[in-house]
Amino acid sequence: MNRRLLRRLSSAPAYAFLTLLAIVAVFPLLWIILSSFKSSSELAGDPIGMWPADFTLDHYAHVLFELGILNNLGNSLFIAVSTTVVTIAISATGAYGIVRFFPRVGQRLTQILISTYMFPPILLAVPYTLIMISLGLINTYAALVLAYLSFSIPYAVWMLTAFYQTVPLEIEEAAQVDGAGRFRTFALIASPVIAPGIVATAIYTFINSFNEFLFALLFINSSDRMPVTVALYSLSGSEVLDWGAMLAASVVVVVPSVIFFLFIQKHIAAGLSEGSVK
Repeated sequence: MNRRLLRRLSSAPAYAFLTLLAIVAVFPLLWIILSSFKSSSELAGDPIGMWPADFTLDHYAHVLFELGILNNLGNSLFIAVSTTVVTIAISATGAYGIVRFFPRVGQRLTQILISTYMFPPILLAVPYTLIMISLGLINTYAALVLAYLSFSIPYAVWMLTAFYQTVPLEIEEAAQVDGAGRFRTFALIASPVIAPGIVATAIYTFINSFNEFLFALLFINSSDRMPVTVALYSLSGSEVLDWGAMLAASVVVVVPSVIFFLFIQKHIAAGLSEGSVK
């Protein structure tokens, strides 16, 4: 008992430090949430105050019913989900093909694919815009999905290649002996084995597509099709910034994202840890 007590006391400073870090990390989000319930006059008079004197939902009513932030949020979800589904479908088949059909050159191929991340998005902004104009895709969801695919597919192939390399070849050979074809083996044998890795890759792709700003700003010019990142940026006027609307819109976007992360964090950790073991 004394040894257990001493062990707890020795770890107390570490827990206290981690608790302090958690408070520091959560404080900005808590301040944004509480400030979003302040009136415009209170925000102007006491911007750094923590607790609202009078709670009001005026800012939420403004961004939800007048500005239509939920429509912009739906646009972002549609674009991110579309990008994620297409990315996983193409990348999974590509990664499996590299591992099983081109094992010797697979590492070189994945290095070439991941080298596309050497180019910052701002460098490709003008060429991509010209391409979308020539294709007649400006102000369409397809323009954003195509642009995001050019970045997400190479990275997803690189990640999934490492996962498929962990699948024992004997399992697939046994399935083929039982009469399973190559595609059936890929879909029903190899892919379920690396399901955590596919989930982690899908989550990473979804987050990147949902949070992207530059191409969304360049390709979309109508408010009804704007993703939520551009909609939040549009709230900052050239001379006056509506802090109440900005804070309320930020809460509408950020809080569901935080809740989403709380549910998926174990899947991300499981997928990354599985891919690290070969």
